Amino acid sequence: MNINFTLVAQAIAFAVLIWFTVKFVWPPLLKAIETRQKEIADGLAAAQEGRSALEVAAKKSEAALTEAKQKASEIIGQAEKRATQIVEEAKANAKVEGDRIIAGAKAEIDQEVNRAKEGLRAQVSSLAVAGAEKILRKEIDAKAHSDMLSKLAAEL
Repeated sequence: MNINFTLVAQAIAFAVLIWFTVKFVWPPLLKAIETRQKEIADGLAAAQEGRSALEVAAKKSEAALTEAKQKASEIIGQAEKRATQIVEEAKANAKVEGDRIIAGAKAEIDQEVNRAKEGLRAQVSSLAVAGAEKILRKEIDAKAHSDMLSKLAAEL
């Protein structure tokens, strides 16, 4: 066994191993590495797109939230304005109703005063008639009275 022959045989075997590796093993490994690199690059690109989409969505949601707050403020303002209008209308209606009730009460009071006056007039007139009747009973002259009646009857 010659050391030279062994070295040459080992060199040939190594060369065959390198050729076999380069011809059959290395291309699939390179293809797998390239595929993995492409997947990683695609994943990074997708992550970047996701970040940018997230930023855009955050801006849109912030804008929508601001708009919603603004609309809510407008609605609250309109509701407060409407509430004020309703209160003012209720006050106006209450004033009109109060004025109507006061007018009705004044009319009723006037009617009661008129009834009381009529009742007092009736009582005063009956008292006057009764007083006059008493006075006339004391001072009636039958002859003068019959003469006056006959003159009245003649005129009529």
